[in-house]
Amino acid sequence: MPTKRATPDLILIIVTFTLLATGLIMVYSASAIWAEYKFDDSFFFAKRQLLFAGVGIVTMFVFMNVDYWTWKKFAKVMLIVCFVLLILVLIPGIGNVRNGSRSWIGVGAFSIQPSEFMKLAMIAFLAKYLSENQKNITSFKKGLVPSLSLVFLAFGMIMLQPDLGTGTVMVGTCIVMIFISGARISHFIGLGFVGLIGFVALIASAPYRIKRITSFLDPWSDPQGSGFQIIQSLYAIGPGGLFGLGLGQSRQKFFYLPEPQTDFIFAILAEELGFIGGSFVLLLFALLLWRGIRIALGAPDLFGSFLAVGIIAMIAIQVMINIGVVTGLMPVTGITLPFLSYGGSSLTLMLMAIGVLLNVSRHSRY
Repeated sequence: MPTKRATPDLILIIVTFTLLATGLIMVYSASAIWAEYKFDDSFFFAKRQLLFAGVGIVTMFVFMNVDYWTWKKFAKVMLIVCFVLLILVLIPGIGNVRNGSRSWIGVGAFSIQPSEFMKLAMIAFLAKYLSENQKNITSFKKGLVPSLSLVFLAFGMIMLQPDLGTGTVMVGTCIVMIFISGARISHFIGLGFVGLIGFVALIASAPYRIKRITSFLDPWSDPQGSGFQIIQSLYAIGPGGLFGLGLGQSRQKFFYLPEPQTDFIFAILAEELGFIGGSFVLLLFALLLWRGIRIALGAPDLFGSFLAVGIIAMIAIQVMINIGVVTGLMPVTGITLPFLSYGGSSLTLMLMAIGVLLNVSRHSRY
């Protein structure tokens, strides 16, 4: 059993709390006008985000003190529970529909999103599988197919909601883990072609996804329809300049950019805090990535390494997709920005994942 250090990674804790504090401030700033108009309470979203943050922080400290190999012991159980939840969420009357996706279970603002927790359960299970079967990972039949079968089964169930963004993050995270474990590049090239065909088919099967692609290529071809969000996001980022318009001074949050406290919160941050503020947030994510990589490299066993790699890859992929969408470099996917965007399931999951990563750091040899 690995020896535990006295303290977890303090830099990771500081970076996490800085991102969380920035997110709480920006959720209030971005949502105050909309919340006042809709709920007659400018703090409506901010108060709920603070509650979610409180739950997430407690969860983070709990998991920081739970030995990470416990996840190996219960990985299969967690995966089964998440699969059950993915089935339940598809049943009318149990699953709630928001923005066209049946992705939530619960009541009102306190619903949970099972697909978010599937990401962490899949990371834990795949870390267990890869650590126990690394000698077979170079074999397409014995190593790659079994590991990817479960991943794409979960992806298929998430797509029934449908939620392409969350499914893409999960698949991308798992592919990074499998690649790091030593899988052959030739296998990935072959699977890449198959995946590309499947991805094109998914886009072609839903008219709204085709509109997202066309609006990504030329948002001004439909400025009042599919291109509206991207255009309004760029209108927010552009005037921000170097130092921004000032905290709370965003113009796009006045009913131009829809629900700016969620997926497009970085656009409001860039408008109010400018290039300096946006760069500061990106620097924080870069520091988080650096600490995560160090923790993974110093983990005392393969399971700890794969677990840390999966967590940091999940966060990094989600950040890259969200920033890419907000800046017009990628089609709209509905992916939140970790620690900053409004949302209970996403925030709780991210803080829970950081707690697991912090526990790995307590055993890390660096």
